[in-house]
Amino acid sequence: ELWISLEEHQDALELIMSKYRKQMLQLLQGRKGEDAEPVLKVHRANSLEIESQIDRICEMGEVMRKAIQVDDDQFFKVQEKLAQLELENKELRELLSISKESLEVGREDLPD
Repeated sequence: ELWISLEEHQDALELIMSKYRKQMLQLLQGRKGEDAEPVLKVHRANSLEIESQIDRICEMGEVMRKAIQVDDDQFFKVQEKLAQLELENKELRELLSISKESLEVGREDLPD
């Protein structure tokens, strides 16, 4: 989760920097006009690609979070079932112990 968060953070920083570069290019464009236009076009294409990748990463992160939640839910169900079985086993052993004790007492009461 930390790795995903770090990637999202880095992508967000990249997006911020790309917007910063775009604004700087627009300022330069105001000064130089046609000189900055090809660079601005390339920058726009890169920005769109980066935004698309950020969206994909966020979607993958959401899918991973859902998978983790499902896995956690399954783990807790298994743990709960195991606890129930252990309790049932303990109770059955107690019943068996009581049954054995009553048989032993019954045998002791019988004449030889």
